[in-house]
Amino acid sequence: METVKIAVIGLGYVGLPLARLFSTKYPTVGFDMNQSRVDSLMAGHDATLEVSDELLQEAISKNGFICTTDLDKIKDCNFYVVAVPTPVDHNNRPDLKPLWGASETVGKVISRGDIVVYESTVYPGVTEEECLPVVERVSGLKFNIDFFAGYSPERINPGDKEHTVEKIKKVTSGSTPEIAELVDNVYNSVLVNGTHKAPSIKVAEASKIIENSQRDVNIAFMNELAKIFNAMGIDTNDVIEAASSKWNFIKLKPGLVGGHCISVDPYYLIQKAQVYGVLPRVMSAARRLNDGMGDYVANQVIKLMNKKGVLVKDAKILLLGITFKENCPDIRNTKIVDIYSTLHEYTSNITVYDPWANADKVKYEYNIELTNSKLEDLKGQFDAVILGVAHAEFNQLDVRGLLASENGVVYDVKGVLDRSVIDGRL
Repeated sequence: METVKIAVIGLGYVGLPLARLFSTKYPTVGFDMNQSRVDSLMAGHDATLEVSDELLQEAISKNGFICTTDLDKIKDCNFYVVAVPTPVDHNNRPDLKPLWGASETVGKVISRGDIVVYESTVYPGVTEEECLPVVERVSGLKFNIDFFAGYSPERINPGDKEHTVEKIKKVTSGSTPEIAELVDNVYNSVLVNGTHKAPSIKVAEASKIIENSQRDVNIAFMNELAKIFNAMGIDTNDVIEAASSKWNFIKLKPGLVGGHCISVDPYYLIQKAQVYGVLPRVMSAARRLNDGMGDYVANQVIKLMNKKGVLVKDAKILLLGITFKENCPDIRNTKIVDIYSTLHEYTSNITVYDPWANADKVKYEYNIELTNSKLEDLKGQFDAVILGVAHAEFNQLDVRGLLASENGVVYDVKGVLDRSVIDGRL
């Protein structure tokens, strides 16, 4: 491959930052099915806030980067990168439809000698067993004869302005030793901290899925500890601070596990393991525990309200934050919704405030209305306030000033508020 021209398929939280980065070195085209998303990007703004307007506009004006919904504009590319979501269905079974659709797109445009690299998080075997047969079927070309493949799992952390895509060390792989080397070189050419070349596509796929599964299990352990210590009247954060004084203690905190990765990816490995007759008990238990934490928080708040003589029925409750993490507009699979749902069984007077979330998207995804009131206009109105997301805007907030009386309850999900102003926390 004398010259590399890259097409990135899927311009979300993963695809756009990667495409922008590739455009600094190679001719790059971003492809997405969503016309409004493409129009917004070409106007120089990324609604996910993963790429700054300045960097995006520079990529368009100086690097010739374009975003399109037109397949004809990616037909002359020879290095295709697939970065589409890998969700689960309502039964937590892997949903490969976005990957199949993207593979069909690749099949329509790929030519002899081209390479397709998948970045989407999957269980080991998906690239070769599920995706590439689709490319073969649509294109009429033969894998590893007419076209080649690689896998380089995404490691983008939404909202993280320190560990940006160019600073992340990437795992790479290819379907032949020669292709593995070429894929590695392409990625290495735009990365600050280099790459790790895995010996096979399956190893690269497995490496990504255990990254998130390991974190899920570790957080589940801390959540279980929080339940134990709360029942015993011990502050979990105090315990963690004491334990972390030992050099080899892994310091994690309890919390809600949402988002597009950690709360989803383990299900892919769990499902695949069972095909081989292995029941992943630890991972399954961790998932159940973490998925139940929103309901647990809501019930802790209800208990605190009862203890303080606050009538839960028809109580006014304020939820601060609905995104799945702080300082980020991403609402995918946010577990704050679980808190809302449980509380909504007792009262419909729930106000949700989030300065980062898009109100229309929240309404569409969860049928929850965000208040458009300013925080100062909400003072003295609520029987309970729950800090669900540690947005920077909440750092200096007089949280008890939002309560209607001294008997009101403040619950800190994130463990960031001063202990003197709260009634409970994880």
